[in-house]
Amino acid sequence: QVQLVESGGELVQAGGSLRLSCAASGRTFRTYTMGWFRQALGKEREFVAAISRNGNTYYADSVKGRFTISRDSAGNMVDLQMNSLKPEDTAVYYCAAQPSSSGPFYAKDLYLYWGQGTQVTVSS
Repeated sequence: QVQLVESGGELVQAGGSLRLSCAASGRTFRTYTMGWFRQALGKEREFVAAISRNGNTYYADSVKGRFTISRDSAGNMVDLQMNSLKPEDTAVYYCAAQPSSSGPFYAKDLYLYWGQGTQVTVSS
């Protein structure tokens, strides 16, 4: 059974940092593109970051320079380091996996597997 399980979300003050982790199991994800999305209350789920099987990274403009996505060589762990957090970063963060390596990596419809999400709340 394929599972993506996120962890690390919590309440943090503006300007602070958090590290989210995603543990993938049930199949080999080494060749998958792994992504992070987020969904704020009342808004659409939006792309945050992605990392291809070759280690190429992609970021939404809103997080570029503040967030860093990484993965282990086995492809079973994907992290999202979030620095300089802002109240507008408040959302449920989801880990996702897509089998394609050609993108577009911001397209959530291409992602086949999703986690249940972890809540990040940034207070002002």
